[in-house]
Amino acid sequence: MPPWRLPAGKSWAKRPLRHTSAEFVAFLADVVATQPVGKEIHVIADNLSAHKTRAVTEFLALHPNLQIHYTPTYSSWLNQVELWFSKIQRDLITRGIFTSKADLARKIARYIKGHNKSAKPFKWTYRHTDRRIR
Repeated sequence: MPPWRLPAGKSWAKRPLRHTSAEFVAFLADVVATQPVGKEIHVIADNLSAHKTRAVTEFLALHPNLQIHYTPTYSSWLNQVELWFSKIQRDLITRGIFTSKADLARKIARYIKGHNKSAKPFKWTYRHTDRRIR
């Protein structure tokens, strides 16, 4: 089930062979295709060069209801998916034994399935308001 149809807190994974602009545009096309026509769509992305190519710009021009918001450079802690990647790294990958890429993919899929049984949304707050950069 794609992530844009999952209840809050649940996860979905897709493993493209490479992380190219074409793969990113295909992902955006999947997102647009699953939403009602005219619905406002917001995507949060990091500053990977594949997210900022001419193909992405052209796709966005054809879909004005889709907006990409880029996290600031060197601020991965603002990107919620980085928290999820960190959790998978700590819980599964660090001490894991994998015999192949297929084995790793299977174990990640099993981990996500187990996570989704009791998933809750990540809620990040900044508690030290006196330390905010102004």
